[in-house]
Amino acid sequence: MKTRMIGKLEVSAIGLGCMSMSQAYGKPDRTESERVLHRALDVGYTFLDTASIYGLGHNEKLLGETLKTRRREFVLASKCGIIVDRDGRRGVDCRPEAVKQTCHESLERLQTDVIDLYYLHRRDPEVPIEESVGALAELVAEGKIRHIGLSEVSSSTLRKAHCVHPITAVQSEYSLWTRDPENKILAACAELGVGFVPFSPLARAFLSGKLTSLEALEENDFRQNMPRFRAENFQKNLQLLDEFKTIAADNECSMAQLALAWLLAQGETLVPIPGTKHVEYAVENAGAANVSVAEADLERLGELIGPKTVSGDRYGRAQMISLDPEED
Repeated sequence: MKTRMIGKLEVSAIGLGCMSMSQAYGKPDRTESERVLHRALDVGYTFLDTASIYGLGHNEKLLGETLKTRRREFVLASKCGIIVDRDGRRGVDCRPEAVKQTCHESLERLQTDVIDLYYLHRRDPEVPIEESVGALAELVAEGKIRHIGLSEVSSSTLRKAHCVHPITAVQSEYSLWTRDPENKILAACAELGVGFVPFSPLARAFLSGKLTSLEALEENDFRQNMPRFRAENFQKNLQLLDEFKTIAADNECSMAQLALAWLLAQGETLVPIPGTKHVEYAVENAGAANVSVAEADLERLGELIGPKTVSGDRYGRAQMISLDPEED
């Protein structure tokens, strides 16, 4: 697969998001997940993304156990900061001592001596970003992590963090139907030389064209609670895929590959990390790195699916509150 640079890290142009192998998108399949991980490396993925919160440690453990003999073949990214308390409530804890403790636990689960790229999963409103990044900088000095990343932060938070220690990457949701990063953070990343890692680049499978009915969602699939997947909004959004499918056919690629190719065309330092728990989709997504889309089609895609045409908010109110909004 073609490669790109995120700061000083050379990675495959398409990375692999591993969350769905442990949570959120229905029941995980351990055997299939192991096949996905090995096949991904075989077809050229060199950038794997996980987090301490995914499956409450299950995901990191899965990667550690499955790929311990292939650790040198990929750049490993993980995250700290999102927690679940004893009552099952999600929260954020980016106190320096919590950051360091989580990193120690992650290293054990991942069965590795060092994490290549370690993100703060969310900004903690109770802890100055300078203190959290300071703890990460100490982990760099100790050789436990190599590079620092931030997830779902505003441009002002990025600038404050970058003054403490160079930030290698920002990870945020970005796809044709979630365009928030175009407001300020993409420009800030370009200015500071920070890579950008879009997660959910296929709009949680919507842009793949494979999810055509909400009845296909399993009982514990978290998309059931997302506004864009609620019945009325979902049906309106499905109508956007008719022309999208035609453009994909014209470019001789799948719909998922078209969505990823559009993202790759937004900048050389963007590396999307589509998640999957199926081998066939991991292979299909990898093919997007070789798709070339006509400029006119890229422009049309941006008009067809975007803030003015998509129905429903990105998250429900409770989840939106946890984000780090850009200042006006």
